[in-house]
Amino acid sequence: MMAKPDRAAESLAARIQALGEAADLASGRLDAEVVDEARRVTRKADRRLAIAGDSTVIALAGATGSGKSSLFNAISGTRLAEPGMKRPTTSKSMAAFWGSQLPHELLDWLDVPRRHLVQGDDPDLNGLVLMDLPDHDSTVASHRAEADRVVQLADMLIWVVDPQKYADAALHNNYLKPLADHAAVMLLVLNQADRLTPDQLRETMRDLRGLLDSEGLSKTPCVAASALTGMGIETLRKTISSTVRKKQIAASRLSSDVSSAARALKSEFGDAKVPAKVPDARARELNKSLAEAAGSGIVRDAVLKSMRRRGSLATGWPVTKWLRRFTPDPLRMLHLDRAMPGRKKKTNELEPVAVQRTSLPTAGGVQIARVDIALRGLAVSSSEGLPDGFATAVREATLAHRTDLPDELDRAVAATDLAMDRGQGWWSLVQVLQWMIFVAAVVGGGWLLLDLVLNYLQLPQLPAVKVGRAPLPTVMLLGGALLGVLVSLISRIGVELDARAKGARAERALTRSIVETADRLVIAPVNVELERFNQGRQLASRAIS
Repeated sequence: MMAKPDRAAESLAARIQALGEAADLASGRLDAEVVDEARRVTRKADRRLAIAGDSTVIALAGATGSGKSSLFNAISGTRLAEPGMKRPTTSKSMAAFWGSQLPHELLDWLDVPRRHLVQGDDPDLNGLVLMDLPDHDSTVASHRAEADRVVQLADMLIWVVDPQKYADAALHNNYLKPLADHAAVMLLVLNQADRLTPDQLRETMRDLRGLLDSEGLSKTPCVAASALTGMGIETLRKTISSTVRKKQIAASRLSSDVSSAARALKSEFGDAKVPAKVPDARARELNKSLAEAAGSGIVRDAVLKSMRRRGSLATGWPVTKWLRRFTPDPLRMLHLDRAMPGRKKKTNELEPVAVQRTSLPTAGGVQIARVDIALRGLAVSSSEGLPDGFATAVREATLAHRTDLPDELDRAVAATDLAMDRGQGWWSLVQVLQWMIFVAAVVGGGWLLLDLVLNYLQLPQLPAVKVGRAPLPTVMLLGGALLGVLVSLISRIGVELDARAKGARAERALTRSIVETADRLVIAPVNVELERFNQGRQLASRAIS
């Protein structure tokens, strides 16, 4: 039967990963010490889970004169630790391991050069690494540093105090209070209890219990013991044996480490409500300012006028429309009628397409000021509630492409397809019709002119053809002229409707191009920072048990 996965281990691994990812997202934006601590805890947890998972590291820590080494010998049943003045001056810790062979990889990670193998003592202690640390209040700085280092690595901490210094401020302020999140993986031993009367012992234990409870260490047990008389030693051994058998203390310590680091990181993120993206109102305001600066209104009006001109050229009476050829095309003046690179340039002035650059006038001071105001307003609204580091990143992201915006907007306008070469198929039909009418009028006029010449030369006249009472040539000439003008007038209505539709479409197309440019250069970079912040805060919360 397949074993069920260890859900607790999976949960811890997921929390470690979440803490590491949160630290990466916070890097460079939140307090460097807090971020570095989160990364240190992540590395430590990953490494500890990877090596000697069945071993339990318990460290005895205490002040000078607390009897820590004597207690180590009493618990282990050995005389490995040298108490008092006999203790070596080395600044390194000592470790004893219960088992068949030393776990060198684990001891190397702990950086313990003095290591001893204990065999055949108590099978319930197999897998135990018991460490004797230098005094945490030693006058030698290297001794204190060693004690501090191992305190960060041990799975369980047994703090040894004596009746005279159990309330020592240095111990409580520098170690116990900061380790309140680790209360469940600590034990406090009042050593040298044999020096107290029963009443004094009860009073001291009560006082010690109250002190720990006030410091958030209500889950930390207190035990009275005496390495000299053996008082409480068996209780300590049983507690240690039970801890070793359960093989959960390492995960508990790592879980506490991760929770503590995650809480500190979460505190740096803060609790303010931060938008997931740039507020829509600010984005619209920016787009409006950019559209004005990019000259979208000028292009819209140029499209409108150009369509009117080109429609008149296409559908007008051939006799009069040539006059419009002397009026400039607004789109050509803006260089919005050049062919795209790699595309054959169209010489027909009725078919402009798009270009890479325009001749739009440069945005004036008013437009530039409005863009700057919109950019700064967007930065302020998007960074509201963010910690200083993230707020700075949002502001920098907002203004990162400030100098590039004019050129990028011009390119966006130039690359926008204004669809000027589509949707005017009826122009061609009207153009054919106008030319047919024009040809009829020319034929009629020529006929009349020929009759006049023949009559002048007194030559035989052409056969007379009438439409009703009017001669056919006259009908063709006058009717063609009137009909051509009428078709032009009717077509002008259609041209005007087309022009307005094209102007509106051009404005929408330009707005899309400008919005895409704003999204790429401003909105997207800001949204990346906002997403980074929100994701980092979520991951930090997830890492807390």
